[in-house]
Amino acid sequence: MAERLPVAVLGANGRMGSEAVRAVEAAPDMELVAALGRNDSLESLVDAGARYVVDLTVPDSTEENVRFAVERGLHAVVGTTGWTPERLDKLRELLTGSPATGVLIAPNFALGSVLASAFAAKAARYFESVEIVELHHPDKVDAPSGTAVRTAQLVAASRAEAGVGPSPDATQKQLDGARGADVDGVRVHAVRLRGLVAHQEVLLGGPGEQLTIRHDSFDRASFMPGVLLGLRSVAAHPGLTVGLDGYLDLGV
Repeated sequence: MAERLPVAVLGANGRMGSEAVRAVEAAPDMELVAALGRNDSLESLVDAGARYVVDLTVPDSTEENVRFAVERGLHAVVGTTGWTPERLDKLRELLTGSPATGVLIAPNFALGSVLASAFAAKAARYFESVEIVELHHPDKVDAPSGTAVRTAQLVAASRAEAGVGPSPDATQKQLDGARGADVDGVRVHAVRLRGLVAHQEVLLGGPGEQLTIRHDSFDRASFMPGVLLGLRSVAAHPGLTVGLDGYLDLGV
């Protein structure tokens, strides 16, 4: 029988973290060796024998958590937001000192969401207009969502590669924020509403037609197959990977 992956979950008391604990415990090829809450010592990861870390904490602590893991050669799968380009650059530099260690930072672990973003990037080069609407529960602390930002970046890169110009927009007068955030030239709109979990629409328009690519997560359990996929794949991808699509053959 193959050795089971020794996994620790950080943020284990949160909504995503508690789901991850259950998912790891149910996975036949994994062993949950530690489940840490807000005030638990990171040193207990080493004492528990963890070699894989899932970070589902908060933006204020995720950078420190991942640094701790990398400095000890622990592979990390990260779903926490707050990773700015500057923070990612610092992490890449840190990883040069641990060349066998892998880190995955994924704005979304739902496989359907990753596929939808990839499909949108493929389609966006064929349409004159594109905008993104993301819809989440009102307890979410960041806007737009990391998934929407990632999708906009993929869409923008695809359109630039194809030589597609910016979406037409004749707006001359607007209230602040009415046209959403500008992410690499793609407009992104954020909705916060009680009853929602995580939802996204990419709206693509051309003369006489519209294509909508929508993904819905109705329960946080939808993110767990992606978390487990990340854990099973991260050691085979040393260095930093941003986006679960980096572990899938999606042609993006």
